[in-house]
Amino acid sequence: MIKLIASDLDGTLLLNGAKMPNPEVYDLITELKKNGIHFIAASGRQYASMQRLFEPIKDEISYITENGSLCIHNGAVTKRAVMDRELGLRIMEDIRRRDNCHILLSCENTYYVESEFLLHHMQDTVLSDVILVPSVSDIQEPFLKLAVYDEVTTSDNAEYFFQKYSSEITVATSGNVWVDFILPDANKGTALQSFAEYFHVKPEECMAFGDQQNDIEMLQFAGESYAMESAAPNVSVYAKHTTDSVEKVLRNLLKNSI
Repeated sequence: MIKLIASDLDGTLLLNGAKMPNPEVYDLITELKKNGIHFIAASGRQYASMQRLFEPIKDEISYITENGSLCIHNGAVTKRAVMDRELGLRIMEDIRRRDNCHILLSCENTYYVESEFLLHHMQDTVLSDVILVPSVSDIQEPFLKLAVYDEVTTSDNAEYFFQKYSSEITVATSGNVWVDFILPDANKGTALQSFAEYFHVKPEECMAFGDQQNDIEMLQFAGESYAMESAAPNVSVYAKHTTDSVEKVLRNLLKNSI
């Protein structure tokens, strides 16, 4: 029996550029919880942004944020991972030398950016808390995650950064315009595992949904896993099933749980 569900957001629960979930999602999650099935939102997004997405039920679910670097349940951090600062600074300098690239630095309470373009995108589209600074390299807070926004040559930059840094840190695409730098032991899979241990749930009692490279470890961990039909190349090979709708699967799960 499934007891934990973890779903990616952008490109998975939020399809076709949707800014908010289908309102039906809130009802499904509420009904699943009544039947002993707990929902976890899993994303590269920050906690504040994710809470805004799930406002009607924000206190009823758990959160895997920053691609697994920060896990939160009942408002408390259950898992935290911090990037080596020297490595982060090296990556930042490299990003600045690449065309069309914008740096996003994730810290525990906010994002930091250097460009007004990314400031407005993160505020208006991703609904995030974000601060514009002259240089993110000057931020003294612990680094949770680094990301590159590039709507022009994402695949080229993903390959470049993978070749250069994959021996030191996980490099993965996230959505259609992002390349994320994630600590090897701080991905969505290890985050879901930590929640499974927290709730005393076995891997086979977990279900996961995803569409990008940063979802692969989570799909591998869960006993029941779904890649979206629109997933990035090769992601579906790590999932047991494919679907065009998370809601459809949740409806069927709820029907079989009652």
